Amino acid sequence: MKIDRLIGIITILLQHEKTTAPELAKRFEVSRRTISRDIEDICKAGIPVVAIQGYGGGLSIAEGYTLAPSFFTEEERQAVLAGLRGIDSVSKSAVLAGLLNQLSGRGMRAASEDIILIDLASHYQDSLTQKIETIKQAVWAKRLLSFRYYYKKGESMRRIEPYRLVFKWSSWYVFGFCLDRQAYRLFKLNRLWDLQMEEGMFSAREIPEKELSFGSYLEEGHFHLKAVFAESEKYRLIEEYGVDSYSVRPDGKLLLERDFAHYEPMREWIFSFGDKASVLEPKELQDERKRQAENILRE
Repeated sequence: MKIDRLIGIITILLQHEKTTAPELAKRFEVSRRTISRDIEDICKAGIPVVAIQGYGGGLSIAEGYTLAPSFFTEEERQAVLAGLRGIDSVSKSAVLAGLLNQLSGRGMRAASEDIILIDLASHYQDSLTQKIETIKQAVWAKRLLSFRYYYKKGESMRRIEPYRLVFKWSSWYVFGFCLDRQAYRLFKLNRLWDLQMEEGMFSAREIPEKELSFGSYLEEGHFHLKAVFAESEKYRLIEEYGVDSYSVRPDGKLLLERDFAHYEPMREWIFSFGDKASVLEPKELQDERKRQAENILRE
């Protein structure tokens, strides 16, 4: 959409001292004529874009310019700042700090008064930040990535064409075309180590729309869980699946029935309750719980 592209161009101009029309055209996959019209529209909106011709020239926003408080409504400004601060929580560079200053013109509340605070980091903040920075650079430069990946069946080295950084299901992922599997894949960053940006470059593929529906990467099966939980675990059931996720049995225990797309996440979740959960279905999981208890008793 045009409005998305205009906001994207403004963001790039605020982040970088200078860019060029060909670079913007390539970035947004439009013609240079379209970029020229977009720049005109941005100028009409009151944002002074300066164009310098010749070697070393390019497009930039006039020095010292900050967005006027009236450019966004208070609600819009707070939404933009909340999102940017969330990104800043996993950003290695201080570029966003400058952008925040550009967007925080007079009339805006101080950071300490923000209503929404977003922190996208994790326990692995240092390594996560480095991974995100490397992946961003690889996506922009169209460079191949290689890494060691750990999963249920073991571990393996992978090489991918990176296309997206994705924050979904409370975790960070990199989406790309896996050269080893010859298919699009989603890799969880906390399972990805020894990340390297290779010298080799790639030509961007035309990604089918269905591949960008990331939820489909988890839809690999159908596992129906039926389990009973101690009353003390009510808060966890509500936190993760809502107040209507269970029913109360006559003995006071909580009965939950739910479908899972993957066996492993279901297994890990149930096991995290220890002796506060009892599995009724599926039998495979029920048997595995019994084997675990027997193994513990033999130790």
